[in-house]
Amino acid sequence: MKSPFLAVDWGTTNLRAWVVGADGQPKMRREFPLGVGRLAPGDAALRFADTVQSALGADGLPAILCGMIGSNLGWTPVPYLDCPTSIVQLAGGLHRIDREGSPVWIVPGLRCERPDGGPDVMRGEETHVLGWVAADASRAQGEHLICHPGTHAKWVKVVDGQIERFVSCMTGELFELLRTQSVLSSSATDDDDGAFDRGVLAAGRGDALASRLFTARSRVVGGDMPASQATSYLSGLLIGSEVASVPGVLGVGPETPVTIIGDLKLASRYHRVLQNLGYGVDVHDGELAALSGLAALASGVFVQ
Repeated sequence: MKSPFLAVDWGTTNLRAWVVGADGQPKMRREFPLGVGRLAPGDAALRFADTVQSALGADGLPAILCGMIGSNLGWTPVPYLDCPTSIVQLAGGLHRIDREGSPVWIVPGLRCERPDGGPDVMRGEETHVLGWVAADASRAQGEHLICHPGTHAKWVKVVDGQIERFVSCMTGELFELLRTQSVLSSSATDDDDGAFDRGVLAAGRGDALASRLFTARSRVVGGDMPASQATSYLSGLLIGSEVASVPGVLGVGPETPVTIIGDLKLASRYHRVLQNLGYGVDVHDGELAALSGLAALASGVFVQ
């Protein structure tokens, strides 16, 4: 019988944790504003014990952690694994923390060479993507393109159950910086589908983005668009540029189905753009994918 365990997705801004029962199903869930970006150096071990384990009554349970907690900003740096990588290889790279009390393992991140020759890395998304694969045996066959939107969006090429290669995009971070700290800054917060679609159209094929971005200002000051629509238009420009250009970097066209894994609200925007460009698209909840990945990794470790 499998042992109950504590599953943790520990990112830069937030932490999600579940107590998973012997039947593989989550029994309790908590979320904490304890992202590694908010921790003092050396604070992760203490906060894990006195806040996370304590809140879930999981002091005696083994734990498996993914995300930025394995970076140089987190608990301890865990080396990256090279692509291509499967769930079995990822499990083989689990790093056990040397500590008193119940055992803790941290999932390694992945690195690859991008098609343009540059390096790329991820931490956390590998567990989500391979968790999606592990949840359905049919997904371990053929070629899939995974879109994982977020602060640093990932586009991941999965071939026969392995993460073969991926490309990162700073779309989410650029949106926040431009929206709050640039000449394009706006206090508008309402979603406007029409303005978003106009931004997508203005993104064209994703080229000349630095020039196209200025239209988020020129349309407002020139009287062609109300200031209240500027944020949605900017979002459309950035996401539209990303979706129009990045799949081609990975050598993937509309004939390859795309699966979006992540926050469902943000995923709906990517879905809208991808569908308009002729891609077949499915959307899967990122939290469920993370939990599936952590459970798959734990299945080879926590056995009574």
